[in-house]
Amino acid sequence: MKLSFRWYGEDDPVKIGYIRQIPFMHSIVTAVYDVPVGEVWSVESIEKLKKTTEDNGLHFDVIESVPVHEDIKIGLDTRDQYIENYKENIRRLGAAGVKVICYNFMPIFDWTRTQLDYVLPDQSTALVYFKEQLEKMDPLTGELSLPGWDASYTKEGMKELFDKYKDVDEEKLFSNLEYFLKAIIPVAEEAGVKMAIHPDDPPYSIFGLPRIITGEKNVDRFLKLVDSEYNGLTFCTGSFGSSNANDVLEMVDKYSKMGRIHFMHVRNVKLYPDDSFEESAHYSPCGSLDIVAILKALHRNGFDGYLRPDHGRMIWGETGRPGYGLYDRALGASYMTGIWETLSKLDK
Repeated sequence: MKLSFRWYGEDDPVKIGYIRQIPFMHSIVTAVYDVPVGEVWSVESIEKLKKTTEDNGLHFDVIESVPVHEDIKIGLDTRDQYIENYKENIRRLGAAGVKVICYNFMPIFDWTRTQLDYVLPDQSTALVYFKEQLEKMDPLTGELSLPGWDASYTKEGMKELFDKYKDVDEEKLFSNLEYFLKAIIPVAEEAGVKMAIHPDDPPYSIFGLPRIITGEKNVDRFLKLVDSEYNGLTFCTGSFGSSNANDVLEMVDKYSKMGRIHFMHVRNVKLYPDDSFEESAHYSPCGSLDIVAILKALHRNGFDGYLRPDHGRMIWGETGRPGYGLYDRALGASYMTGIWETLSKLDK
């Protein structure tokens, strides 16, 4: 297991020099953020990120993410040029030493929450998703501003994008994903870069938009679209764990045994009966997931991919990017490092 940490570049309130101080830390997970979605990243920008990472004693081998342009997801005639650009990004990142690219195929919205500062009983704050709150939200009013919302869209632009999706159901989205994969996976194989799709977060439809990377049945279908080790998963325990329909532990065991998990996002969630959830500390009793059992399955199956602590609470008065503070994610990293060390020593 290679421990990693998400870093948003020079503008991130969390300094990369602090990340390197976390014991057992191996890699920085980052991306180029100043290029429009769908365009080619410059070699200079990639090399700058690589140098900054390596100058701080860490490895530059995981990118999260290279976003997929909406035209590809919708299946518009313009998608082929965007796919060509995507191929070139894979080549350039592979040449720079990147081994894994995380991406998603969620229409319009990335991970979505209804509140960013929900106060937990211990007075820390966390990201939450409450269905009753979501039902009162309308992305077409132009007032929604939450993770998953792209602030670059105007109210009119968002309505136009929703209109383009009106004929895209789950089957069409799967078809467009297959078209994309059949184009990029051969390039990924040549470049030595494993593609790792992130599950939908949350793993069910929101705002009437289709979502397809939601659970075991659809993941099985996804992996068969292009049956290559380079077509794999970013297995996010919190995303899959946000649905009562998913047995996260069974899925981790199954897909790590297959060698198709290239990147683990590990966080805990407290799950409600209606699939609402709140994000919690990584420590198993704080949420609904057994983090020890999850890591035990990975260890048993010889997982040697990348793992990062996912969203953390804001604790000890820290302010910054919601879900991406330093302190709680560092606690999560240390907690999982301790579990992994124990499992490794028990094997001897």
